[in-house]
This record gives sequence, structure tokens and C-alpha cells, in this order.
Amino acid sequence: MRRIPQQSIVDLAVLSVLCLVAVAGFETSFGDLNFLLAAVGGILVGTGAAVAGSLLRLPVLPTVLLGLAAYFVLGTPFAMPDQGIGVVLPSLTSLAGLAIGAVYGWADIVTIGTPVEAPYYVAAVPYAATWLVTLVGALLVLRWLPRRRTVLRAAVLLIGPIVLYLSGILLGTDEPFLAAVRGVAFAAIALVWLAWRRGSVLEAEGESRGRGAGRRLAGSATVVGGAVVIGAVAGLAWAPVSTDRFVLRDEIVPPFDAREFASPLAGFRQYTKDLAEEPLFTVSGLEPGDVLRLATMDAYTGRLWNVAGPEASVADGGYAIVGETLPAPALADLGSERDVTVDVAAYHDVWMPTVGYGDRLELLDAGTSERAGDVRYNPEAGTAVLTSGIAEGARYEVQSRVQREPDTSQLIDVPVARIDEGSVQNVPDVVAAKAEEFAGDATSAIEQLRNLESALKTNGFLSHGLASDAIASRAGHGADRMAELFTRSEMIGDEEQYASAMALMARHLGYPARVVMGFAPEVEQGQDSVEVLGADVTAWVEVPFEGVGWISFHPTPDQMDVPQEQTPKPKSEPQPQVRQPPRAERPEDDLLTTVEIDETDDEDRDHPFQIPGWVWVATGSVMVPLAIVFLPMLVVALRKRARRARRRGAPNARSAAGAWDELLDRSAELGLEPPERASRLQTAAVLERQFGEQGLAPEVDGRRVNLLELAATVDRDVFDGREVSDTTAAQRWTEADAVAAAIGATAGRARRFVARYRFRRRRPRS
Repeated sequence: MRRIPQQSIVDLAVLSVLCLVAVAGFETSFGDLNFLLAAVGGILVGTGAAVAGSLLRLPVLPTVLLGLAAYFVLGTPFAMPDQGIGVVLPSLTSLAGLAIGAVYGWADIVTIGTPVEAPYYVAAVPYAATWLVTLVGALLVLRWLPRRRTVLRAAVLLIGPIVLYLSGILLGTDEPFLAAVRGVAFAAIALVWLAWRRGSVLEAEGESRGRGAGRRLAGSATVVGGAVVIGAVAGLAWAPVSTDRFVLRDEIVPPFDAREFASPLAGFRQYTKDLAEEPLFTVSGLEPGDVLRLATMDAYTGRLWNVAGPEASVADGGYAIVGETLPAPALADLGSERDVTVDVAAYHDVWMPTVGYGDRLELLDAGTSERAGDVRYNPEAGTAVLTSGIAEGARYEVQSRVQREPDTSQLIDVPVARIDEGSVQNVPDVVAAKAEEFAGDATSAIEQLRNLESALKTNGFLSHGLASDAIASRAGHGADRMAELFTRSEMIGDEEQYASAMALMARHLGYPARVVMGFAPEVEQGQDSVEVLGADVTAWVEVPFEGVGWISFHPTPDQMDVPQEQTPKPKSEPQPQVRQPPRAERPEDDLLTTVEIDETDDEDRDHPFQIPGWVWVATGSVMVPLAIVFLPMLVVALRKRARRARRRGAPNARSAAGAWDELLDRSAELGLEPPERASRLQTAAVLERQFGEQGLAPEVDGRRVNLLELAATVDRDVFDGREVSDTTAAQRWTEADAVAAAIGATAGRARRFVARYRFRRRRPRS
């Protein structure tokens, strides 16, 4: 086995430290330093694979394949221990995560809300980054740098850590992580190392050891001092403020578009009519007065309110993938905490009921927790989406805090926050006119908004359009329904119409407003859990105030006794009696013929037998590691077979020489070191000396192998000028194969196994 020079060990250590300093920039994306376990694992696996390949004298390609195999086999405990078998052993899920994360994790990480905790494979990003940089860097340190030790070659090794450092900036956030400390430390370590490398070169060129050491010491001190001073001054002078930092997440639009799903407000009447007495979910941890937030909508098209799209810089456009930790809102004055658990019953949708603004969201049931990567959360709206949908049996826990809402008197002098929201279009003129009428002579924003709320609440009447209601109330909140609300003799509607109307009037007055839909169950003091029914559905309006947050307004009236319009009844006039035809006794249902329909799926009929899913999982868990281990061996074996066939098929004298070359290549693959340029006799002497040094005693037919004799025989075949017969050439191959087999038998199983991955080809003699 080859030894690693001490100078190369120092180079590898410097490379690892620089990678660790560089990858620390990922802290702003992950929110803490937990990702360092994956990063350190990548450094150990990448460097270890390169060192193992050098010690075992593997060529570059088998070393890279060894590193790739180590990446998958050893990556589970570092990057995704929760997905492994017993934390350490890889599973099909962890193997897939390591592959997916290395390819797609870079794109996902810039569209995921910080701190990044989902999807599960995102931890493979720092692991794959450090693995790749250290694997390539260590290969250069051990194989390329020793050929010509110059400062320029050493500087090439800094490219990988520098790229890793830049990736931490580009994939991070506006807030840097110890930018000055990391920058100065990275520069100081790199420059000191280059100065030390330069001193080594000068010493190798003939300068005395004492003089070289002194120059290295002085140069290192100068470089460190200069790096610290220049770095500190430059950092203070040119360091960008947070808003000017260039990060990819600010340039890339998140791919999720909440408009792919139907507007929740459009289905408001489904809850009040079809699901009024149906238990939707059970919630524990609520306090009296709490409401559950379902969705917030701030874009109006003239037909309905909906969530704004991701292309707009608005409160409801920022849905991003999150983990269990939820990002905090930018505008909110949060108060008391809530720890709420939701057990879903008859509720089926993608919107997840929450309370206040979340701190953590954890999926508890096994079926839903497997889809944690489908969770999207908007911190400004305080609402969450599970894109794959939640249904009966789902269970999740939300830790959150609720918005403090000051009294009206405390908001008199507080201005409304200026926030870009979704557009409002096709608003009826009567809505604008009523907004100015209801606002009255109030001058402050809060007074005008309270006037709108009070006018709708006191002058309107509540009706859900049920058969039990005194008067009908049409569903919807489009422009025609809004005009109807204000043009009828009485304002009649429910939360859907009144919340929509107030939000449109607030927008007309120049105030950003949004409609929030949710549930308001009755919760008594000390009640452990409450069953939320469809009848508990509600909607309200929120307007943001500077430094305070979103203040809620509830414009829906409580009174349901709508005054009846007095209309005279028409006088009845007697009509002549007409004899009616006889009534058919046969019911209409008897006219229908019962037909049995085969509902079996066509695909099931065409494919009656299906392989169970667990079979695929078990097969993949076994076949993927086997493929990683044995496919490279198969490729090398095919190359060796082609090499042997080419040499043996040469003309007779060259075929005999090819037998000797084949013996030398097989010896080198077993770990011996035949010289590249030497005669056959010299090469045989070197190999026999290595037999003694490595404790090898190859024998053929009970007789010690004599390579000098075989080398002399091949020399006579090649140089004596006589024609070599096919029989003689075949005999040389038989002798060479016997010697190679004897060397392999004494080398041991481990070296024979490693030799299967190695391929060496001697250059033809000139």
C-alpha cells in the first residue's frame, strides 16, 4: 500500500478546513448549524474515498466510482438519519433522497422558506457539495500536485472551496452569517497555506532549511497581518447592506401558485347548507374568542376573491415549502401562545385550519407525515396549504401566537401600513358610492373603517339562504351580487357577502384590505377540545396598521328578522272545472330496466396480477447497493478481457511479449510496482525483490516462481530473430497466467478483490 506524504496530509487538512468555513454560509438558509453534520460527513466521505483510492493504488476512474459508492452507502447517517434503517443503514428512501437532493435540492433550497427543513432530501445539498469539492480536491492533492509542486498549482485547489463559499452566499438570505469573520479566516488560511507552499518550493530548490523556515515564518506573519487588516477595512468600507445583497431566492419566483386551487370563499355556502351539522374536525387547545384561519384572499376579479399569484409582491403570494419551523410574519404584534392539535373528520380540502401566526407545524399521523414536503406556508397571511390535500384521519399540531388588537382609541393616530396587494377589478359603482357614504366625516383610518363595519352590521340582515330563513339570500360575491346587496330595499346576505363588500369599500378608500375565511366555534373557558361544524364557518376583513399588524373587522350583522314587504294579495276568480284524464297507476320507476354495471377498472381487467409495493421496495434496497458495488467491477472486467484478447491475437512474437505485459499489468493491479521503463530482466528483478518485501512467496507446481527465467525466455522469443510458433506463444501465455495466479493466491483475498476494480495498461515499447 502506498504511503501518503506528510506534505499532502497538510494540504488535505487545509482543504477540509476551508470547505468547513465556506459551507458555514448555509446557516442563513437552514436557520441553525444542524446542517454541519451533513457537511462534515461529505468532507469525510469525499476525502476518505480519495485517500483510499491512493492507498490501494486505484486509477482515477475506479477511485471516483469508489467515492460515488461511498456517497450513497455512508450518506444516510449524515444527511437523513430519520430515513435510514436503524439510523445508519441506507434504505430505498434515503438512497433516493441522496440522489434527488444532489440534483434538485439546489433549485428547491431557493424556493423554500427559511429555515429550510423540508423536503427531507434538502439536507443532501451541503453533504453533496462538500463531498464533491473534497473528492476532486483530494484527487488533485494526491495525484496531480506532487508531479510539480508549484504555488500556481496549489492555488488551483482553492477554486473548489471558493465556489462552495459563493454558493453559501447565493443560496442564503439577505442576512449574512459572520461574514467578516468567515471572510477574513478563509483568506488568512488560504494565503498562509500558499506562503507555506512557496517556502517548500524554495527549500526544494536548494536553499538551506534554516533560511527556508525563517522566510516561511516571516512571510506567514506578514500575510496573516495583511489579510486581517485589509479584510477588516474592506469589510467596513464595501460590505453591502442586507437589502443590497444579491441572493438567488430574491430573484427566483417560487413555483407554487395558490390559484391552482378553487377560491375557498366560493364554497362558503357548502358549509352552511350541506355541512352545517357535520363535524369537520376536532380542535384542542383553543381559548374563548379564538378563530381558525383557513385562507386569506386579497385579489378580486369581479367574479370572486382569490389568493394573489406568486408573481405579485403581496401578502398572499408568498407560499413556500417549509419544514416544522415556520417563518415569522414581517408585520405583526404577536401576543399569547397557542398549542393546538387538529384531528380531521369530514373536512376535505388543501387549506389547513390554523390559529394566529404559526411558529411550528408538525404532521402527526403516518399517512400525512409522509407528505411533509407538500406543505406550503405564507407567514404574512398566517395560512398553510397541503398541496396533496388533507382528509379524514389526518392529524397535525400547530404552535402559534395570536395578533394583539388594540382598541379603536389606541389606533386613532396610527396610519395604515402601505402594502402591495392583489388587484381589485370590476367593482360596481354603487359599492364605491356606499363606501363614501358609510365612511362619513371621519378623518382617521380606523374611524372610517369602523364606520364601514358599523353601517353594514346595523343596517343589514343575516341570511344563509336556507329554507328556514325568513327571506332568500343568493350565494356568491361577484360584482352583480355586490350590486344587488346595496340596491335591494334591505341588505341581506351572510359573511361571504358582507366581508367581500367591506373589503371592496376599504380598497376604494385607499386602504389595503383582505378577506379572511375560517371557523369560529364556541369555546368555553377550560374546555379541552371543541368539535367544529360546518355551521361555524365565517369570514371577516383585515386591514394592516403600521407597527401593529393586521386588525380584524367583522361587518356581518346578527339580526335575522328581515322586515316583510306588504304586498296585496290578488283576488281569486272562479274558473270553470275541466275533467282531468285518468291517472296512470304504474309508477315511472317501473318503466326503467335494472342494468348491472361492471365497475371494474379496465386496467385491472387487463392486468389482473400486480406486484405488491413492498416487493419493489425490497428489491430496490438490495439491487441499488449491489449495482453500485458490482457494476464498476463488470466494466473493468470487460476492459481487461478486451486487453487480453488484443494482446493474445497479435503476431506470434508480439503475442509472447503480450503475455509478459499481461503478467506485469496483473501484478500492478494486485499492488506491486513494476517499473515503467526497464528491461524485462530488470523488471523481473524488481518484482522478485518486492515479493520478499511484501512477504509473498508465489509457487507454481510446488516450485518457487522464477521471473528472471520467464523474462529471459520471452527476450529470446522476441530478439533471437526466429519465427515463434503458435504453440510457443500459447505456452508463454500459459506460463504467464500460472505465475499471475500464483501471485494472486499469495496476495490474499482483499488484494484480489481490489484488483477487480483496477485496470492498468502498459505503454507499448518503442
